[in-house]
Amino acid sequence: MSREALTGSRIRERRIMAGHKQADLAAIVGISASYLNLIEHNRRRIGGKLLLNIASALGVEPTTLTEGAEAALIAALREAADDTGLSGPEVGRADEFAGRFPGWADVLANAQRRIATLERTIEALTDRLAHDPHLAASMHELLTTAAAIRSTASILADTKTLEPEWRDRFHINIDQDSRRLADSAQSLVGYLEADPETTPAASSPQEEVEAFLAAHRFQFTVLEQAGQDETAIQDLVNSAPELKSVAARHIARTVLQQVAVDADALPIERIRDVIETVGRDPMALAQHVHQPVGRVLRRMAAMPELGAGLLVCDRSGTVIFRKSIEGFMVPRFGAGCPLWPLFAVLGNPGLVVKERVEQLGRGNAEFECIAACEVQSVHSYNAQPLVQSVMLILPAQGLATGPRLEVGATCRVCPRGNCPARREPSILNDGV
Repeated sequence: MSREALTGSRIRERRIMAGHKQADLAAIVGISASYLNLIEHNRRRIGGKLLLNIASALGVEPTTLTEGAEAALIAALREAADDTGLSGPEVGRADEFAGRFPGWADVLANAQRRIATLERTIEALTDRLAHDPHLAASMHELLTTAAAIRSTASILADTKTLEPEWRDRFHINIDQDSRRLADSAQSLVGYLEADPETTPAASSPQEEVEAFLAAHRFQFTVLEQAGQDETAIQDLVNSAPELKSVAARHIARTVLQQVAVDADALPIERIRDVIETVGRDPMALAQHVHQPVGRVLRRMAAMPELGAGLLVCDRSGTVIFRKSIEGFMVPRFGAGCPLWPLFAVLGNPGLVVKERVEQLGRGNAEFECIAACEVQSVHSYNAQPLVQSVMLILPAQGLATGPRLEVGATCRVCPRGNCPARREPSILNDGV
């Protein structure tokens, strides 16, 4: 049943929600109660002035009655259906449910949004508890200090013939360690209870660089025009308020140097023109412009109209650059999923992998991932080359016709069972 065909059902539900009797509403708009009854049971079409009068009497917009729930509400209902495994014709009746029961539809959609928010919070907190370096260092300090106090106290309790001078020294040690333990505990509590709005967004050099790149929307027009101009790069780094540490400025300078090299070899406007001709397939683009696939992937990630994400890792498998895309979670601390195509090409220069990827988790979002590995430099004979792996993450288009590669974000919060690449148990399957 189409949305327009449910106008009467929406009128009935809105009338009941407003507390009007059928006869009263009919009298207000100047029609008979029997005719309004036919309208409410979708047996008579309605439009024009009568629709406007009914909408005015109910205190709603006419489009609310003709079009029903907004797309976001329908999307939330369908997401709830997907999460619960509902299939078949029931899934296609989300519009009808929202039209007949708008109140219950709002309740269900709000519950789905709240569940999604809580799941994201759990993922973030779990990632923080498992990999936050500051938290790990604080806990190590607490345990070390407590062990020192316990050892000193044990010596004092067990040694009956301890000389007064040594006893005094041990008492001083316990006093100092106790103060250090209290300070460490107070600092840890303050860190855990810190207001996210007052806590600095960047707690590491990498996060400072990400904030800097996000502030520029990953686009640097001056480098597109000036090319490999070290002065322009240095000016960008020096004027960035996000880059507070020496390490962050060093990382940002390296990233901008790569952007400048890519911009000089493949201007963004050129790749836009080529995309209009050959499409957005990175392999076809690379062959057309005679450029490495890795460079094409980085250039495509700099085009906001594509809405793409980008990950870069070095030979150790460490993610050294990230441009986030909604729905694809990359852990802030610790290692990512070893099944990502990003790691599949690592160590195989020239290999290009294209996969339809479904990241398991809250939304089970699907993406087109294209990954390539390229040699960065060869400094001398018989030396192992430095390589980097690059992965472009594009929103999936259309329905999947082939197999999908199921991946996670990190093992700790991945729901995939019997995964051959699992490094540690998942709290989603095995508990904390």
